[in-house]
Amino acid sequence: MFSFVLPVLNEESGLVTALVELRRRFPDSELIVVDGGSTDRSATIALTHSDFVLSGERGRAKQMNLGASKASREWLCFLHADTIPQFDGAQLASAVSLQTKPWGFCRVQLSGVSRLLPMVAWFMNKRSKLTSVATGDQMLLIEREFFQRNNGFATVPLMEDIEICKRLRTLAKPAVLPLMVVSSGRRWDQRGALRTILEMWSLRLAYWLGVSPGRLWEVYYGSGFSGSSKNTVSDAEKADKS
Repeated sequence: MFSFVLPVLNEESGLVTALVELRRRFPDSELIVVDGGSTDRSATIALTHSDFVLSGERGRAKQMNLGASKASREWLCFLHADTIPQFDGAQLASAVSLQTKPWGFCRVQLSGVSRLLPMVAWFMNKRSKLTSVATGDQMLLIEREFFQRNNGFATVPLMEDIEICKRLRTLAKPAVLPLMVVSSGRRWDQRGALRTILEMWSLRLAYWLGVSPGRLWEVYYGSGFSGSSKNTVSDAEKADKS
């Protein structure tokens, strides 16, 4: 039933663990890795542990769209390379069968050293349930035909997960699956938990106020975004900033 799509860029350190775990938990699912120009061994590792390895233009939205175009299963599971599901194929199939919604997401737990990570995860789960807007850390699950019919991810350099959730929630309420994924808290550990929390909320506020994803990418990463127009904004993004 499921095609897992993983966009990667220089994920060598944890990619073997992630792919082996996915294959163990979902042996009958399709595993697609889309490399965005890694300079490490990510693509080589993926060739050994996945069904398809695609090479595409850098940018998570573009990479996930490319992976989705290759997928053949009923459901698309968009997963970050540092996120591990804590369930198996049978449990996922059972959860999906109990709801009739064409898209949804999981609950998230963050792994790392910061004592604030449980609090961050709690707020992420509460916020996504209340707003029907999840992040890529929560494994977005979208029916393939529904994804294609609604033009996939907008090719913006940042906030592609927020954009698609806002667009899809106007068409169908998402399923909040009673399943957990564990995502790396390295972003909070490396940049500082409080600093990262403030940065994330500032970026979301700026996005809501209409700042372009390209400009937000520059602010967050401190440089220009290669391969995408800084002013690219989808029609849905212009219409829905709530």
